[in-house]
Amino acid sequence: MTASSAPDADPVVPGRGYDGCTLCCKLLGIAELGKPKGVWCGHCDIGVGCRIYAMRPPSCGEFHCGFLTLGTLKEAWRPSKCKIVVAAEAGGRRLAAYVDPGRPDAWKAEPYYSQLKEWARLAARKRNQVVVCIGPQTIVILPDKDVDLGVVGDDEMIVMQEIPSPAGPKLEAHKVKHSDPRAAKLINPT
Repeated sequence: MTASSAPDADPVVPGRGYDGCTLCCKLLGIAELGKPKGVWCGHCDIGVGCRIYAMRPPSCGEFHCGFLTLGTLKEAWRPSKCKIVVAAEAGGRRLAAYVDPGRPDAWKAEPYYSQLKEWARLAARKRNQVVVCIGPQTIVILPDKDVDLGVVGDDEMIVMQEIPSPAGPKLEAHKVKHSDPRAAKLINPT
């Protein structure tokens, strides 16, 4: 999801900045701090920035949201405005749109929904995933429908499966336990 693949290159699109946006500090989990998704980080000065910026965990220092790294996204995608944080996951095979639970329908508005659908069409070609996460709820966006998987537990994973149809193969999304033997047969970005 970064603009450059060079290890030391700044992935942020020139002219873009955080500008007081701290929504990732609420919506994303921070394993090093034991901070779950959906709650404000105790080190966040909301709308200003991180109070421990110089000592922030590596996952925070390495994270850049899609608005900062994707030059094609317009100002409407700034997380502090749209209430959505776009992030690459699973080695770039999953695009997640984390939605502020205070605005749970934000992803359904335009231009967001049509862009999520376009990403889903592109992802389907490689059996990658586009998901919307609203608190603990996960919705998989497919080219032809949206699949609400509910809560995907830590012991579960999202998998894609091709189902034959008269119009050609269709993708289906499921959640399965990591230990489920069927998981190895299903398409899974990890």
